[in-house]
Amino acid sequence: MERIKNLTLVDDDDVFVYLTKKTIKQTNLVDLVKVFGNGLDAINFLKENKGNAEVLPEVMFLDLSMPIMDGWQFLDEFQKLYHLLPKKITIYICSSSISPEDIALAKSISQVSEFIIKPIHKEKLIDIIKNL
Repeated sequence: MERIKNLTLVDDDDVFVYLTKKTIKQTNLVDLVKVFGNGLDAINFLKENKGNAEVLPEVMFLDLSMPIMDGWQFLDEFQKLYHLLPKKITIYICSSSISPEDIALAKSISQVSEFIIKPIHKEKLIDIIKNL
């Protein structure tokens, strides 16, 4: 099974981040987990490192409801930036929202691979990694 070198969590929920990082570590399939508490910090990181594929994530788990810049605003900015990035970043929305409108909107954005309702279970993480 292929390992993921860089995985990014963009979420302001400390409990979710802690539990997800712990679950990711248990899979033993990810080398580095980087965490951003809002979309602005994450998009700035991508902009600052758009020429450095080594530090960019292969996978990103993105929350929708965050301060400063929420997930939808992040996706708007990401759509302007993704074609400049040296590698593909697979984005999974991870949200506690069960709104059909949120799910439909997420599915309409080509850069979003899947909408996952929190929490993320270990089996789901392994499945995501296997299917990359």
